[in-house]
Amino acid sequence: QVQVLESGGGLVQAGGSLRLSCATSKRTSTNNAVGWFRQAPGKEREFVATIGWNGGNILYGDSVKGRFTISRIRASDTVFLQMDSLTPEDTAVYRCAVGLRPIAGRQEDQYRYWGQGTQVTVSS
Repeated sequence: QVQVLESGGGLVQAGGSLRLSCATSKRTSTNNAVGWFRQAPGKEREFVATIGWNGGNILYGDSVKGRFTISRIRASDTVFLQMDSLTPEDTAVYRCAVGLRPIAGRQEDQYRYWGQGTQVTVSS
């Protein structure tokens, strides 16, 4: 059974930083893209960032561009999301997802395996 496990969420003040991690089992993400999505209460799920199998082909959502950085360590099947200059609008459950292919875009249907998510709360 494939597992996708996010960690690193928590409570932080506005202007602060957090780093999320996404680990997958059975070498699931080694040759595939990995993306991050988020969903705030009462809002639709939003694309945050994606990274290709070799660390390239990086895309960011407009609302996080310039503040968030996605990276990966392919050998350990781990993807990171460094989040800086956080605002209360970044409060959401953040979910990691493994792509169907080595490169993926912003659409949810391009991702196959999803984690349960980690809560990020930014206080004002």
